[in-house]
Amino acid sequence: MSIQIICVTGMSGAGRSTALRVLEDLGFYCVDNLPPSLASELVKISEAGGIDRIAMGMDVRTGTEGIEPMLEAFSDSGHSPDVLFLDCSVPVLIRRYSESRRPHPLAPAGDVPSGIHKEKERLSSLRARATYVLDTTDLSVHDLKRAVIDWFKEHTDSPTMVTRILSFGFKYGVPMDADLVFDLRFLPNPYFIPELKPKTGLEKEVSDYVLSTEGAQQLLKDLEPLLLNTLPRYQAEGKSYLTIAIGCTGGKHRSVAMTEELQKILERAGHHIRVAHRDVHRSKLKK
Repeated sequence: MSIQIICVTGMSGAGRSTALRVLEDLGFYCVDNLPPSLASELVKISEAGGIDRIAMGMDVRTGTEGIEPMLEAFSDSGHSPDVLFLDCSVPVLIRRYSESRRPHPLAPAGDVPSGIHKEKERLSSLRARATYVLDTTDLSVHDLKRAVIDWFKEHTDSPTMVTRILSFGFKYGVPMDADLVFDLRFLPNPYFIPELKPKTGLEKEVSDYVLSTEGAQQLLKDLEPLLLNTLPRYQAEGKSYLTIAIGCTGGKHRSVAMTEELQKILERAGHHIRVAHRDVHRSKLKK
């Protein structure tokens, strides 16, 4: 099995930990401060466990001399590793260390500028072979997160934001994790039609009834451009998860049918959508 491997390295204080957290949100199994000598074992364990994405954080503390042979070994075994190198100007690194009051790994006695220059020399060959060099001198934490996501998007077809549409019943409460909430209680309710009452919005008879109404048709016309416009903007902002909650009274008929239809619309537009129906069978539970 070919594993996607990203070696995250660069100058201490340039944002390696932040970059690793972003990759973790994107589905990578992340290990920081990993000695290069242990990397092959990590890959073997990952293969055995079905893990297909690994991000390894490495810097001068783990020994830079072993990183390049490690990368060559991965390439020879068919894994094609990428190197994300985080760089930063010396003055900004000095300021960051001053603000954090942490010792530089190559300047335990406190001579931070000297430690930074030593580190630059040791990492120069690794920087030269990097897949992507990201200069974080003028980047905030949020800017860095967006930059890593943009780079990742250019190198993979995998979605960078998990979008979920969740149907629910207002009588059971609004979902705590909802980012967007839409209320469908203005639509005609199949609950009051005897032959539809015991069914759910997952069944064709109920779905056809709900979606054929003028209100549902107009809502879909309004929601489609709204969501197609906002989903890419949430993703560009660096959001990892987005939950769109669709509610009706009991969460059994109208919200379920609309959730299923929205999934079809958004997936036709190229979005990967997960669907969940929180309350669709709640009325059947024993009280």
